[in-house]
Amino acid sequence: MRFISPKTDFAFKKIFGSSESKDILVSFLNALIYGCNPKIKDLEIIDPYNAGSVVELKDSYLDVKAVLDDESTVLVEMQVLNVDAFGKRVVYNLAKTYSNQLSSGSGYSSLKPVIAFCSAR
Repeated sequence: MRFISPKTDFAFKKIFGSSESKDILVSFLNALIYGCNPKIKDLEIIDPYNAGSVVELKDSYLDVKAVLDDESTVLVEMQVLNVDAFGKRVVYNLAKTYSNQLSSGSGYSSLKPVIAFCSAR
């Protein structure tokens, strides 16, 4: 029997980014963020389409995007191939996700944390 590699885009998103495997993502994030201390009790896996709030901004798609029970947003990206601009892409997606939280007249104190976990070869 052959299994699909969890590093492929399809398998990675199925394992970590589907509602059926939410418990796996909770466990994974608790291990990475909190050293296996189960602080995350629940999360909502949200649409990984990361549109810009300004028409001219580049749209992007994330592997996994979730909102934790404390309202923090977590971005999880897996990159198997070496891509020169991967680090810049991560920073761009992180900054865009962070800045899209505010609308005109919103105070900066309402910003919630955005955490990015990325793996690249």
